[in-house]
Amino acid sequence: MYKGAIFDVIVDIRPKSPTFKQWFGTELNDSTRDSLYIPKGFAHGFITLQDKTEVVYLMSDFYVPGSDRGYRYNDPAFDITWPRQINTLSSKDRCWPDFKDQSC
Repeated sequence: MYKGAIFDVIVDIRPKSPTFKQWFGTELNDSTRDSLYIPKGFAHGFITLQDKTEVVYLMSDFYVPGSDRGYRYNDPAFDITWPRQINTLSSKDRCWPDFKDQSC
């Protein structure tokens, strides 16, 4: 967390895992300076909780444009409880399919 605050969520998408499709969410902010490790096999998303929030995150490999994939933030397969209403969503995030479709 660089500046501001987010609600950060990870979802286990490993089919053989006992926690398959379960999620964990936590607030990260610039006061506590906590971070969240996201293991391989987990989906990740976040919502900003303050205006002008800036997020920095690391990836395990080089970024390759067009190789990312995702699922809708409100996918019923995960039933994530977000701490506030989501008002702004990027066009890319708006197009993600449901998890059951597995097509992204």
